[in-house]
Amino acid sequence: MLPAITVLEGLERINAALDVASAECLTEVRTLQPGGARSESHLTQALERTKLFGQRGVRMRSLYQHTVRHSYGLHAYLDRLPDVQLEVRTLDELIPRLMIFDRTVAYVPVLPGTRTALELRDPLLIAFLTSTFDRFWHLAVPLDEPLPAEAADIRRSIARLLVEGNTDEAVAHRLGLNIRTCRAHIAKLATSLGGTTNRTQLGYLIARSGMLDG
Repeated sequence: MLPAITVLEGLERINAALDVASAECLTEVRTLQPGGARSESHLTQALERTKLFGQRGVRMRSLYQHTVRHSYGLHAYLDRLPDVQLEVRTLDELIPRLMIFDRTVAYVPVLPGTRTALELRDPLLIAFLTSTFDRFWHLAVPLDEPLPAEAADIRRSIARLLVEGNTDEAVAHRLGLNIRTCRAHIAKLATSLGGTTNRTQLGYLIARSGMLDG
């Protein structure tokens, strides 16, 4: 009997485990992919696994953040999967990466950005993670549909996180932006509210402006 929790150290071991799970998957895969645009190497690796799902009629649902909607690489990746039952939706924020195969095994990072992951096979943990994914899924917007006006306004999302007291780095990470792009948005937001460079004062001005009301 396989253990309920296995620690996977290093990308080679993680990828090997994902290859096995992909090969054994028979019905459905759920993936949650936070952050911005995927790298070319990541998408190439994902392409090989995903093509296997198409051959077996496996359904795949993937959640990304809104920022990937402008990623040429992601759209090129999707165009190369015409025979795969793949649905993609987006949200402004997501929890760390998650992959669930057939509701029997899931993979999560120990910490975001690390090369250590957990392979989970405990039924109760799998049920909880599946339920969490499905909640996000129902809140997300299909990739082939336009975003609602409030979701498309990235500065509104940045403003909300600044009011909560997040640093520039934390805001960029949570919204899947690179730090330079995030700071450019913050600078324009600050200019529109009087030009302050103080983050505490900016948060106060945002809250007072009423831009987050409603």
